[in-house]
Amino acid sequence: MIRARRVCVTAVAVLAALAGAPGLAQAQEPRQPQPPGTATAEGLPPGWRVAGEGAARELVWRAPQRVPMGDARVEFHTGNRLLGVPSAGKDGRTFRLRLDEIRTARLTDLQVTAAGRRLDAPTGTAAESRERGSLAAAQPPAPLPAGAVDPGKPGSYRTAAGEYDLDPVRLPGLSAPVEMRAEVVAPKGATGSRPLALFLHGRHPTCYKPGGTEDDVDIDWPCPAGLKEIPSHKGYLRDQKLLASQGYVTVSISANGVNGQDGDIEDAGAQARSSLVRQHLARWADWAAHPATAPAVVRAAPKADLSRVLLVGHSRGGEGVNRAAMDSLYPPPAAEDDYRGPVRWKVRGTVLIGPTIFGQNPVADVPSVTILPGCDGDVSDLQGEVYVDGTRGVSRGSALHSAVYMVGANHNYFNSEWTPGQSEAPSWDDFWEGEEQGEQKDPVCSVGAPTRLTADQQHQAGATYIAAAARLFVAGDDKVRPLLDGSGRRAPSADPARVLTHAVGARRGGGFLPDGPVKVTGGRLCSAVDPDPGVSCLDPEASAASPHFARWDTERESGRRAVALRWSSPGSVARVRPDKPLSLTGAKDLALRVIVPPNTIGTRLDVAVADASGKRAALGGVRVDGLPGSDNTTSYWAREVRVPLSAAARAGLDLKHIKSLELTPRSDSGQAWLMDAWGWRPGTPAVRAAALPRVDIGRTTVKEGDSGVRTFRVPVRVAGRGSGQVRVYVIDPETGAAKDRLVTVRPGGRDIDVSLKVTGNTRYAYDMDHDIAVKAVHGAVVGAYRGGVSVQNDDPLPKVGVTPVADRVTEGQPLTWRVTLSEAADVEMWPFLAATPPAEGAELSTKDVDPQWLMENFGVSPDPELPLSEAYLYLQAAVPAGRTSAETSVPTVADTVAEPAESVRFRLADDGGEPQEGGPEATGTVLDAS
Repeated sequence: MIRARRVCVTAVAVLAALAGAPGLAQAQEPRQPQPPGTATAEGLPPGWRVAGEGAARELVWRAPQRVPMGDARVEFHTGNRLLGVPSAGKDGRTFRLRLDEIRTARLTDLQVTAAGRRLDAPTGTAAESRERGSLAAAQPPAPLPAGAVDPGKPGSYRTAAGEYDLDPVRLPGLSAPVEMRAEVVAPKGATGSRPLALFLHGRHPTCYKPGGTEDDVDIDWPCPAGLKEIPSHKGYLRDQKLLASQGYVTVSISANGVNGQDGDIEDAGAQARSSLVRQHLARWADWAAHPATAPAVVRAAPKADLSRVLLVGHSRGGEGVNRAAMDSLYPPPAAEDDYRGPVRWKVRGTVLIGPTIFGQNPVADVPSVTILPGCDGDVSDLQGEVYVDGTRGVSRGSALHSAVYMVGANHNYFNSEWTPGQSEAPSWDDFWEGEEQGEQKDPVCSVGAPTRLTADQQHQAGATYIAAAARLFVAGDDKVRPLLDGSGRRAPSADPARVLTHAVGARRGGGFLPDGPVKVTGGRLCSAVDPDPGVSCLDPEASAASPHFARWDTERESGRRAVALRWSSPGSVARVRPDKPLSLTGAKDLALRVIVPPNTIGTRLDVAVADASGKRAALGGVRVDGLPGSDNTTSYWAREVRVPLSAAARAGLDLKHIKSLELTPRSDSGQAWLMDAWGWRPGTPAVRAAALPRVDIGRTTVKEGDSGVRTFRVPVRVAGRGSGQVRVYVIDPETGAAKDRLVTVRPGGRDIDVSLKVTGNTRYAYDMDHDIAVKAVHGAVVGAYRGGVSVQNDDPLPKVGVTPVADRVTEGQPLTWRVTLSEAADVEMWPFLAATPPAEGAELSTKDVDPQWLMENFGVSPDPELPLSEAYLYLQAAVPAGRTSAETSVPTVADTVAEPAESVRFRLADDGGEPQEGGPEATGTVLDAS
């Protein structure tokens, strides 16, 4: 078997023109896993290997223990660069990434992450960091004052529940049909049409073995014989009953068929989940028009009012309902979507619980509440914050987008079917305690910590804030808004949970946004995503993490920024000056979102503004406390604080032309980051979606060819109305680096024009993806955010031969062989030879080879002594591109023990890593030195 490192193909991606721009497969692993470690001289750390032949070559990592199935996307990285998204094996430990998906030439500093959390970090790293010192056990924040209303209190209606199960549907991109099954909970005795709340669960195992353990779950679809479906859609019954008691018809739909098939989909199933949601909504619209055709459980419920729909999504279900809201306003391409009927419903708002947002494409004109669980061990980077931050400046700005940070909540316990002691199938606490790795208990999130919620406390708090969103977005009750918009009020039904909120949108205006053209003095304009510590808002190598700075698909981004402040004594002034004066007319307060380090208390800042004439007014002071946090939490999260603008009016400032914002620290020393500042006034405005162009990126697959140069363009669809701006990133397939441009797009136009030149030849190379990624900036929406041109190799794999260089040596000398290829390739090749017992005589053991070489390359100790074939050793010879041979060696050691001649044999390995019979082999003999 030839094992290979990705270098290049003959195709070269070029940015031709950006018009209008200013300036889970079955894993078979017969060999034992190796522990993670440092990269070796051969370039691959222990635990990593390259497997397969031809187009099936893969980079493989095997975890030292099972990785729980969840919603976060497991990713392979080299340093700060994304290599790709591997497929997970059924064993929960083996992860495979096709080499043709790797976008870099070097497999160095390999890392495995899920939502920014390292899965392959060396044992004890987090514990050692805590022992060094900076993080003390955290205490819950003080309770906030109670709000004027408590949406967590049950309503006056009794409820009834039941299920419907319709014929399955086929969704684009999925080979097996998807179930149309749902749990309905509705109010009894309610008259008239009632608003509809639809729930969509996230990505979780689909099947389980009755009586089995956590290891006896699967994510296949359909479920194999002997396994039962996990009823994830029944995990929100308590939330449904609360809403139904308040007069809502609720339906929670099953999405196991998507979960079992989304592993290799470019958008991780977002479009399929949207299609499934809209299929159910279309049925409810049919049943509202023709009640006699409805299932019995629907006929028994009050008529659903499809003009008042709330979508609730958990984890990848959150991304799914966000896409469903988008697709309801801005239709997706017909080739990517199965729903062809009219949109007979109106989505009034969404609730997103611990959501993913791989595309970072929130719907700006649909109000949202995003619940961020402070102890989320699955989507641990809390990337759902982008559903708030990512809407700034994109559209009208009238929709409220709220972030609800729930201290001590994990990812799974919002769903009772994912909660131990409550679920039908095996379930688990997704927060990783770390004790199996010898780590200390986490001071914030370990069970029993003062800040950690029990499962029942967490679920009750979640239900309360879902009901708050329904009451605000659907019922239009503005009295509930202070629970969600950063006004610092709490819902007593959620006690003892400590729930903090901030928001953008609604009646905010005149924003000081570091993302736009702005000058900063006395502070540092920092980048949310950048590998350079001098530019990044947080040190990329430190354990500090912020939801606001969640990474996207590129190693650095343009336009996502904050203002970083650091001071060692009070009184130093930081000024933020946008390029154009801002209007704060009509605002009551200036609202600021400010991050301070976790577990800090009493950071104080004075706030002042100045108008275009230079007249200045001090508005007052604010105090900002940090969240409870540890090395394992994502706790650099902005608190919303406000100062009244009355002082500016009294000082005679021209509030239509505010030119600068000043922040003056009054604490002795500290750090802070300003995310934004807005003119704020109370109230919840009516929301009207703007007519916007929608951008979807496609993918074209082409053969390399044997000669000539051909040009291919990345397929781009722009539909809808009007014009808008997007940022286009062209990603280098070798380095992972991205070049970006701001582009104005118009429906039907070719404003995004990225071309690729492909040069054909007859030398072997790898398939290669040349990708672009797109993000909305202003006046646009983005559906399929990533695509490109995939170039397929069409030349045969070179044949491998092995010849001896030094195959009979005295102990202490290296055994050496030359590995040859029948012809040169355009990429570096790694022929892989696996150890197998010699044909006769004594076999070389782990005591006979260099122990440092053994440990660094294979994670194997000389003790206990094993024959090399039982230690699962292998040889890899890196043959550079354009060359036909390379040498590989086994370093032996001398000892004082009298021994007979000992031998070793390595054979070319097959796709499973096993030695092939009759193939090329390297044999050698070591003679006693005495």
